[in-house]
Amino acid sequence: MGLRGDFGGISLAPECQREYCFSSRPVPPTEAARTLPAPGRIAIARLQHPETKTELVLPQRFARFLAVFVASAGGAGFLPIAPGTWGSALAVAIFVLFSPVGLWQFGVTLVALCFLGIWAADVAERVLGHKDDRRIVIDEVGGQLVTLAPLLVLGSSRSPLALVTGFVLFRCFDIWKPGPVRWAERRFAGGVGVMMDDLVAGALSAAVLGAAMVMLS
Repeated sequence: MGLRGDFGGISLAPECQREYCFSSRPVPPTEAARTLPAPGRIAIARLQHPETKTELVLPQRFARFLAVFVASAGGAGFLPIAPGTWGSALAVAIFVLFSPVGLWQFGVTLVALCFLGIWAADVAERVLGHKDDRRIVIDEVGGQLVTLAPLLVLGSSRSPLALVTGFVLFRCFDIWKPGPVRWAERRFAGGVGVMMDDLVAGALSAAVLGAAMVMLS
């Protein structure tokens, strides 16, 4: 009697079915593997070492969830009105809370956040199905933190006027997208492209904010 096409949930190729037949006694998988060509041996190996679907799917689902969570800045990107502005506002709050750690620690954390944001934005673009999806606001978080960095050097990290000025400056540069910002947006793709234009906007905003603070001090 020939082997059925569906062997334990795995369909063998027709040539494997022709070459592998049951005898009057049960045939152990190890013996069957020696008699089958390569495709049949692969099928037998899969029967002996099945891979559960859960083992393959759960890590992928968790990675996608984590990427979207980071890219949306903890869900701020899903707010219905002006998600980019909400992302920038969240960055101001983060800056106020963590600015006491010091300039060096702040810089290292910011660099790490940028690399994490590149990965998260790259994955989130594929998950959400749109290039630079509006729900991706980790770039606004990074750019806003870059804008406020000079306040650490100048000792004005808790000044309400300086914080509001930095917030408005970054939103203007991010929306207006002058030359270098527009170039960065068009020059890079994927997660790098999502992050880079906002980081450039943040650098320009930081230069203007720092210069204004020095002139007014």
